[in-house]
Order: sequence, then C-alpha cells, then structure tokens
Amino acid sequence: MKNVRPLLLVALSLALGAGAVGIALHWVLERTDVASTKVVVAARDLPFGTPLREGMLETIDWPAANALKEPVADPKLIYQRVTNTPILRGEPVLPSKLAAHGEKGGLSALLHEGTRAVTVKINEIVGVAGFALPGNYVDVMVNATEKSGRVVSKIVLERILVLALAQDASTSETKPRLVNAVTLEVTPQQAEQIDLARSVGSLSLVLRSQVDTGRVNTQGASMEDLFKSTEKVLDKPIELSLAAPTTPAPKPRAPATTQTKRSPDKPEIIRGSVKTLE
Repeated sequence: MKNVRPLLLVALSLALGAGAVGIALHWVLERTDVASTKVVVAARDLPFGTPLREGMLETIDWPAANALKEPVADPKLIYQRVTNTPILRGEPVLPSKLAAHGEKGGLSALLHEGTRAVTVKINEIVGVAGFALPGNYVDVMVNATEKSGRVVSKIVLERILVLALAQDASTSETKPRLVNAVTLEVTPQQAEQIDLARSVGSLSLVLRSQVDTGRVNTQGASMEDLFKSTEKVLDKPIELSLAAPTTPAPKPRAPATTQTKRSPDKPEIIRGSVKTLE
C-alpha cells in the first residue's frame, strides 16, 4: 500500500496536466479561428506587369486585429489580373496593386483614369543626371527664343509623375541611370503643352520632393534677369570707409606772448610784432 499511494498521486498529476494542456490547446485553436481571416499573398516576388497565374499566389491566415482594406480571400478571383506595382513574396495582393479588369499589362496598366503617357527626349545631363526614377515627380522646363529674339527659360508644367526611363518602368530601381528619354504621366492638355514646348525649344526636368505639392507661378528667366544683379554691382562705385574714430577737436590756443628785457641794442618782441626802441 505504501508503494501504491505514490504511484496513484503521480498518475493523477499526469492526468490533470494532460487535461490542462488539452483545454489550453482547444482554447488557442478557437481563438485562432476567430482572430484570423484568409488573405491571398504572393508566393514569390512578382515584378511590375506580371499576369497572375496559378502557382504565383497562396492563402494564409491573417490576424484580424490588423485587418486589410479590401483583402482578396480566393486567388481564383484575381487570376489573369496584371500587377501595376512590384509585389514581394508574402505581401498581400490587394486590388489597388492590380490593373483594371481587361488590362493586358505594360505601361498602360500604370496610367490613372483620364491620364496619358508621353515620352520626352532630353539631354542626359539636363535630365537631372539620371536621378529622376520611376515614381518620382518632376517639373518640366523649356528653353526657347521669343519673337523679339529674347531667350527665355520657363517652367511650364509642375509635379509630373515619371512613369518610365527609356523603356524601363520598374520602380525597384534605386541607382541613377543616364537616359535620353523619359516617359511622363500627363493630362491631355499637358500632353499638348509638352508637344508645343519641345517644338519651339529644348526641354529639361527639375526634380522635386515627393511631399512637395505646392504650386508656383514664375515669370521665367531671361538674359537680362541673369545679369541684372551683376550690372547693379558694377554700376555702383565701391565706397570704402577709411575714417579714423571721431575724437573731439582740440580748442585753438592763443599765440604765446614772448617778453624780453629791454636792451639798447636789441628790439623788443611784443605779441608777435617787432618794435624798435628809441
């Protein structure tokens, strides 16, 4: 009996422990089912312009506490859709990252409704030396000659989205690339302005901050404006102040009176005048 009692206590402890583990596991599984939802993610890296096919996507449990906006639950719903931005492995595939139904991919998948794509030929250097990458915003500046013969540079379009460099629309590029053509996203009216501007002069791009949404209205710069400040400096004589510190001027002193003893042979000097003694 003495040996049986400890064995019963051990067996009872094991049974209680196993029951606690089972209850805890059941509770965790129930919480997992309630607190998660099915979300379609990329099974591998998907470059821009990739038509989605079977094997490219998978479904995972996504925490309900971090709910996504318009998640896709079934990969069959988005097969044949085209990605309009690079999607990394494990990243949720959302409708906002896909081109509209019927789009076959390519550059047209990147265009927003009501916009156009126009390619501008630029100099490698004035094209901000390759620092304008797809996804950046630029201002378009034209250098042209007016009817009067005056040469003027003027910003004609502001905050224009860069879609592609040459024929590459990948937004994963981070290194500068020197190219001679840039594709921009513009409205129809802006497309007309660009076409007119490049027919009358040369175009250059001005890179701007991604968060800068302000608008400016410049008057343009001409040769007169370029040298105006220099001319003002040259026309105005240079004045140097060499005056010593101001000190009060000394008061004039009266001429000293020189008195001498009378002498029959020498004249007497009185107040600076000469008088002959008799």
